[in-house]
Amino acid sequence: MNVAIKTVAVAVVAPVTAPGGPAHRIARAIRHRIRARSDSDAGMTTAEYAVGTLGACALAAGLYKVATSTAVLEALAGVLDRALHAA
Repeated sequence: MNVAIKTVAVAVVAPVTAPGGPAHRIARAIRHRIRARSDSDAGMTTAEYAVGTLGACALAAGLYKVATSTAVLEALAGVLDRALHAA
């Protein structure tokens, strides 16, 4: 699908611009961006999401271990006890 979009975008943008004008510069910039998005980065976004997801899971696991430790549970119980028995 991306290949068809790239071909159509270049075919539509290229013929309607006069050389040297502002529309030509814009069209050239668009063609440059389209070419810059080549298949050399295929799958890069998926890999970045995978690394981000793994990092989030690791952080969640670490926070779960800390939050369920006896020291933290005793501290929370102490805070709640003091808050409920405050005059």
